[in-house]
Amino acid sequence: MIVTVTLNPALHVGYETEQVRLGGANAVRRVSYRPGGRGLSVARVLHTFGHDVVAAGLAGGASGEMIRAELARAGVATQFTWISGESRQVIEVTGPAGDVTAFCEPAPYITTEELGRLAADYRSLMADATAAVLSGSLPAGLPAETYGSLATYAAEAGVPVVLDAGGSALRHGVSRRPALVIAEPEDKDPEALIANGARAVAVLSGGRVSAITAEGRWSAELAGRRAASPRVTPERSAVAADASRDALAAGFVPGIALSWSWPDTLAHAVALAASSGPAGKVDLEAYERLLPSVAVTLEARE
Repeated sequence: MIVTVTLNPALHVGYETEQVRLGGANAVRRVSYRPGGRGLSVARVLHTFGHDVVAAGLAGGASGEMIRAELARAGVATQFTWISGESRQVIEVTGPAGDVTAFCEPAPYITTEELGRLAADYRSLMADATAAVLSGSLPAGLPAETYGSLATYAAEAGVPVVLDAGGSALRHGVSRRPALVIAEPEDKDPEALIANGARAVAVLSGGRVSAITAEGRWSAELAGRRAASPRVTPERSAVAADASRDALAAGFVPGIALSWSWPDTLAHAVALAASSGPAGKVDLEAYERLLPSVAVTLEARE
């Protein structure tokens, strides 16, 4: 069983309108709901590929119930630790031209008692886990070392960890020797993450993925792929980039859990990221078509 942890999930509420008029009433043509958060996206992708996955983390209120219900509708099992606060919402208003205006609520405050219950729930899940994915931002009230503590609990149970975070949460988590860290695209020195404890680091840059391991630096990309796509708005581009990153993280998990070779792991991850849509849905036929086209090379370490 693969356990994904999302500590700051969001319920994305989509409104499609004929027009967006500030200071006036706007009729909504269609309403949609989507669970948001890196760990939840990873869980959905893993479920698509038939993996036994449980989405864990923190959730609360009516928004938390809706997140759980939407995941259940998609067939994803959940074991959230419930909080007294309300899980945040992201309101996304789509205008007639396809442009998206988003309103992001603040994260709920997490109490010390809730953090303690989260730790207990997580440690019980580690008893049957084959891998843990810790990803996304931390809500208010959680200390920066939260991911570090969760990584330690996983290590005590012999469970490899994939860490996808940033800032101080990443720094604390790296020191607990996760099996893989998904570095931020703007990270200029991924080698430093290895020096600080990560066993491997993956970096997504454009259509190429690099993985720094004990064997050297691996690079993987789709051979002969043309960088062409329909024109999209900056908001749609950001959504697509997030979906691709989440699919990439999900693509690494089976290889980490089952000790695949790095060429096989990278090929799977790159094909999976390339076949994911803006909403995070994976086109399985596209994945099968793209997988043989992934070229993996190794640059030996000095």
